[in-house]
Amino acid sequence: MRSILLPFLFLCGFLQAQDPVAYRLFTGQGKPANHKAFMKSLGAADVILFGEQHNSAIAHWLQLVVARELAAKAPLAMGAEMIEADDQATLDRYLRGQIDQAAFDTLVRLWKNHSDYAPMVELAKEKGLRFIATNVPRRYASMVYKGGFEALDTLPDVEKEWIAPLPIAYDPELPGYKAMLDMGHGHASPTMPKAQALKDATMAHFILANFKPGTRFLHFNGTYHSDNYEGISWYLKRARPELRIVTIATTTQADASKLEAEHKGKADFILVVDEAVPGTY
Repeated sequence: MRSILLPFLFLCGFLQAQDPVAYRLFTGQGKPANHKAFMKSLGAADVILFGEQHNSAIAHWLQLVVARELAAKAPLAMGAEMIEADDQATLDRYLRGQIDQAAFDTLVRLWKNHSDYAPMVELAKEKGLRFIATNVPRRYASMVYKGGFEALDTLPDVEKEWIAPLPIAYDPELPGYKAMLDMGHGHASPTMPKAQALKDATMAHFILANFKPGTRFLHFNGTYHSDNYEGISWYLKRARPELRIVTIATTTQADASKLEAEHKGKADFILVVDEAVPGTY
């Protein structure tokens, strides 16, 4: 009996190992992370930076799962790169039911794939949660790209309320900002990473302005804005080093069953999606 059973068990294990994997969660060190341990870590955080690839259906699904589970257990606030700070008043009116979906869609500069983020906004509306528009209005990032941080000095005071306080702290030696210049092969403008830094600083600013002790703040942003504990995370830690920040990075691989070495250390948790999974656009 044993001689028959052992080959059968081996074959079952082999077939199971070959099952296709659409996604998998890993710790930053590359160890598989189960959902329970993942959520336990998020529940102990003050701020969670969920870095995504903007067209990743699996990342958007997991964002909603995380938001629902966190909201069910403790006070939660959410924020997103995908809505700009000067649209906060309109977003608040929508969340309070003072305007309908059609008006919201018309009045706010929504991303073309807002349907990927709408479930999180609707969850906030349903549960009475705060949802913060954290990103800098894009026209100001454009100003910095064209004229450096100095261009922001010309803004009237009322418009400066939609960006991080001036002057913007900036470390050009951070690897993420240096990599932006390297990708240009010597042709990238030195103001390009400054525009990125303005976004990072502004998102961190509005997270901190709306963070309340005892409440988790779940933030959705492009993974590049928080990978390697830089970007938003760097600005948060610079202002509030005592905060417990958990970062999530998203990447794609040909094989999602194990974390490739190049992605280790990018975040506390890394969501690996099979590159064959279709994007939302």
